[in-house]
Amino acid sequence: MSEMSRLRWLCRRGMKELDVVMQRYLENSYETATAAEQERFRELLQMPDPDLYNLLLGRDITDDPGLARFVRQLRIGPGQH
Repeated sequence: MSEMSRLRWLCRRGMKELDVVMQRYLENSYETATAAEQERFRELLQMPDPDLYNLLLGRDITDDPGLARFVRQLRIGPGQH
């Protein structure tokens, strides 16, 4: 299984809202992202759905400033700042 296929599979979450956000990033931004951004994305894919959902909605925060920036980027979407 290729890396993109594996990531596509991991983007299939238990919540439609997460599916949309994660798949949108994978399809529109992942391949052109920096290595650090790709690592952040893979890190998020390892999180349980409730934790990821709360982080993306801003209900939870992270102490990691790099991850916090990346989560803000995911919330905004591709091509928007």
